[in-house]
Amino acid sequence: MRFELKEVSICAEKEFELIRITDPVREFVAQTGVKNGVVYVITEHTTTGIMVNESLPCVEKDIMETLDRIAPENYPYHHNHYLPTYGTIGGNAPGHLKSLLTGNHCVFPIAEGKVKLGSAADIYFCEYDGIKNRKYMIYVMGE
Repeated sequence: MRFELKEVSICAEKEFELIRITDPVREFVAQTGVKNGVVYVITEHTTTGIMVNESLPCVEKDIMETLDRIAPENYPYHHNHYLPTYGTIGGNAPGHLKSLLTGNHCVFPIAEGKVKLGSAADIYFCEYDGIKNRKYMIYVMGE
């Protein structure tokens, strides 16, 4: 059994953005040489998400607009106050809530050295809290 972990740095170009990461995941799985197993994709941040969906611009727009309706920027969140532990104001409640809705990871089988992903599906890193340097992990287990 092999276990391979890669941390990937990523930075959105917009404050709220869905970034396709399917190709880097597939490339890392191929590099590991694992033929049969599983791959996990996990974000390291609580105001980002990992999701799987169809990669059409209209679907992406619908997802973003729906998340904005569910967790709007201008709502009077409890998190919008001074946080002594951070030394700043917590103004990113919408990012935490959007992350909760899309989740922080996805899991796929690896068969014959390939990630088993639906033909119309793509893996996304979702940024919900501004233009920041972020990381996600790709963890491969198998033989």
